[in-house]
Amino acid sequence: MVKTIVWNRRASNSFNDIISYLQSEWGDKVTRDFVKRTYQILDLLAAIPEMGSVEHQEKQIRGFVITKHNTLFYRVDEERLILLHFFDNRQDPKKKSF
Repeated sequence: MVKTIVWNRRASNSFNDIISYLQSEWGDKVTRDFVKRTYQILDLLAAIPEMGSVEHQEKQIRGFVITKHNTLFYRVDEERLILLHFFDNRQDPKKKSF
């Protein structure tokens, strides 16, 4: 069953930060490719939310690698796929906060 995708504020802000960085450092093509890949993955996750790996069992948070540099963290409930955060994988893993 396809879930409705909901962006929380943190996910929206972190996604926009990535877009700004890519635009300023790498240009239009890389930025477009990242956005396209992200939305393709979101479509897949909306249809099959279990694709992502379990990152935090108690909080029911899953993660999915968008690119080698970015991981999307999300949660699933009955009707929604809730996007929580886009994490830069080059950071210290201890900085992951859900």
